[in-house]
Amino acid sequence: MERGIVLYQSKYGSTEKYARWLAEESGYDIIEVKKAKADTMNGYETVILCGAVYASGIAGISYLRKNKNALAGKRAAVFCVGASPYDEKAVADVKAQNLKEELKDIPLFYGRGAWDEEAMSLPDRMLCRMLQKAVAKKDPDTYEPWMKALMCAAGQKCDWTDKTYLEPLIGYLRDREKKA
Repeated sequence: MERGIVLYQSKYGSTEKYARWLAEESGYDIIEVKKAKADTMNGYETVILCGAVYASGIAGISYLRKNKNALAGKRAAVFCVGASPYDEKAVADVKAQNLKEELKDIPLFYGRGAWDEEAMSLPDRMLCRMLQKAVAKKDPDTYEPWMKALMCAAGQKCDWTDKTYLEPLIGYLRDREKKA
């Protein structure tokens, strides 16, 4: 694979795990978004952002928006990580909300992360519990996939991270490299 960089923003560790797996598999450099500067993407042909999904927003996407001019002429992709199982509609919604305007052509990939309420910050834990209470009022037959996952994970410690979630992204990178 060509020279690339994996930028990541992780709060609880799942996104960092995927970013490290991706860096190992691809041979790309890796850096945390908060340590990246405006010129960090210089000298790379490929830029991958790995960011967790929080309330439909992708962590770290603001770095790409802020530095969108540095993406010119580069291959880019976003790998987002969430606690819900893969759902095509939900992933499309996340893409539409986060990858707009100059970023709209960047492909989005998804991997399932982990759930551990004990490790969550107090505000995150409170938000999740409020959301669980709201979902619990609905008819379970009408739950969307993320709602089912939320209700099943309540009070559990779950780790759904799996390297196989990276396969579509690795395939994309290899296909793009062949065409270059």
